[in-house]
Amino acid sequence: MTRPLTLNARAAVAGRIVLAMGGGYAVAALATAFLSLTLPMPRAEAVTAATLLSFPIMVAIVVVVFAARSLGRAAAIVGAIGLGLGLALRLVTGSFPFGFGS
Repeated sequence: MTRPLTLNARAAVAGRIVLAMGGGYAVAALATAFLSLTLPMPRAEAVTAATLLSFPIMVAIVVVVFAARSLGRAAAIVGAIGLGLGLALRLVTGSFPFGFGS
């Protein structure tokens, strides 16, 4: 016989789903932008390759979110990856992504 899930357990799963969707999308978008600018090939091919690579990146983020011990740790991992990609994109372009900062 299985125990019913508590409200805390349900909220943790819901939080992981939201983090996996939102964080996965954000990290994949940042990775796509970064790779589009840095891959050593013609622009159209670089954008295509970066877009194709964004799908396994998003899947990897979903796996990381559900493999982490806690929702807080998962959020810290996704946030650190996103911050690192954002800073790398800042170095490549000279400005923050999506118009943030100066």
